[in-house]
Amino acid sequence: MVFKVSVVIPNYNGWHLLKKNLPAVLAAKPMEVVVVDDASTDGSVKFLKNEYPQVKIVRHRKNQRFAMACNSGVRAAQEKVVVLLNNDVVPEAGFLKPLLEHFKEASVFAVGCREREVQDGRVFYVGRGLANFERGLWVHWRAEDQNKQDTFWASGGSMAVSREKWLELGGMDKLFWPAYWEDIDLSYRARQRGWKILFEPKAVVDHHHETTNQSVLGKRMMAVYAYKNQFLFVWKHGSVKQLIEHGCWLLYHLIVTNRRSGWLLGRGFWLALKQLPEVVNEKVVGTHTNL
Repeated sequence: MVFKVSVVIPNYNGWHLLKKNLPAVLAAKPMEVVVVDDASTDGSVKFLKNEYPQVKIVRHRKNQRFAMACNSGVRAAQEKVVVLLNNDVVPEAGFLKPLLEHFKEASVFAVGCREREVQDGRVFYVGRGLANFERGLWVHWRAEDQNKQDTFWASGGSMAVSREKWLELGGMDKLFWPAYWEDIDLSYRARQRGWKILFEPKAVVDHHHETTNQSVLGKRMMAVYAYKNQFLFVWKHGSVKQLIEHGCWLLYHLIVTNRRSGWLLGRGFWLALKQLPEVVNEKVVGTHTNL
């Protein structure tokens, strides 16, 4: 069985990244490339129309952030397998083939790529992650061994997904606005359906971490939103036992962990509380409607 591929690239004020990285994406020869422009003001759409007329453009008139941009792109894609790539990701030649091999198995939902990063002149790999419920919170980390195929989640910055299954799940959840934990939530929900989440070490991409999140949100607010969404993930998915454990540890985190975080965890917690009615609604309804 041969699968054709749509590549979806979320973009917000990233024309300079598209200019630099889009040639490598096109060189991989997907059937189509879809760029979802999330209400950019830097001329990204004009650049694409002038320089890459073969690229399909989906435009948001209002900025909706990462999850909704991904949802718009997958919905607009035409092929059965969709590869999500951040605009600061450069795929290696031939990265698609090892990804697509996995979709011969009907139970596969997503396959993550091996991301090569450079920090302080040192090259290391990420993409395969592990997680555990500890002290009343879900925590995740980079797996030491980046060569195995099991992973807790597939990273939204570079992964292949079954479009049909994505749409059936309702896509990424806007609950986790503006960013972080939406890909973990998506993978978690897929696994609850009995679908597989895999990691493919042969599918290598370079991730340069030039995304607009840091410039738009700033480092401290990025951390605040990460804490916010960590709480929301527990409240959304926690079993009765986990929620009781969460409650027992909550005061500790609001005092001790909050102080250690420079008071960022507390800010994240209060932002999460504002969204608690959304979590309750999702648990009652049993789904969300982000598509």
